[in-house]
Amino acid sequence: MQTALATSCRLPTLGTGLPETAPASGSAAEPRTATRRAYEADAEVFSEGDRTAFFYKVVSGSVRTYKLLSDGRRQIDAFHLPGDIFGVEAGDEHRFSAEAVSDTKLIVHRREGGALAGSDGSLAREVVAAMMRSLERAQDHMMLLGRKSAKERIATFLLALAERLAKKGGALDLPMPRADIADHLGLTVESVSRAVTQLERDGLIELPPSRRTVVLRNTAALRSIAA
Repeated sequence: MQTALATSCRLPTLGTGLPETAPASGSAAEPRTATRRAYEADAEVFSEGDRTAFFYKVVSGSVRTYKLLSDGRRQIDAFHLPGDIFGVEAGDEHRFSAEAVSDTKLIVHRREGGALAGSDGSLAREVVAAMMRSLERAQDHMMLLGRKSAKERIATFLLALAERLAKKGGALDLPMPRADIADHLGLTVESVSRAVTQLERDGLIELPPSRRTVVLRNTAALRSIAA
């Protein structure tokens, strides 16, 4: 991981990224190189090709990282939820763009040696653990896109999201719209809707009036489909 970066960079000035009160200097959880920022839904955090002067931790809300293909299609590689760290790159430029899915609060760290060293190296360990989890999810996502049907992809996605949100059962509030799910799973919105409807007809999930809520009724059967 590259840590020798210019320290004179300023936090990006974004019209929809609203700065909050910075944490106290010397905080173990948030070193002096960190600050907090609030982003409205769909606000840009960074763009593909931007310098990797900062990395981010989600406090609340959610963030999508994506790449626009040459034909204009969008591929969402990941959703970053509370506690997740993103924006850590091997090179000097971001390979993906990042946007807030909903109203989101982030801790923004300067990407420099002091940010990771801290008083006890706890942030460095947290970053390494986060990157290992991201790698596991990327490998699972690759298998999902390459081998699974639409129904299997949706079942896998719902189970993984429930695990990340610590939902063992019951209502699962989706942080993202179906269009985002489609672009993440390599499907059309219509295919997502058909697969969700089929799972509902089979009694495996329930769709309350709120379009962003899914109730997992039979997680064992969902796991069987996702396997």
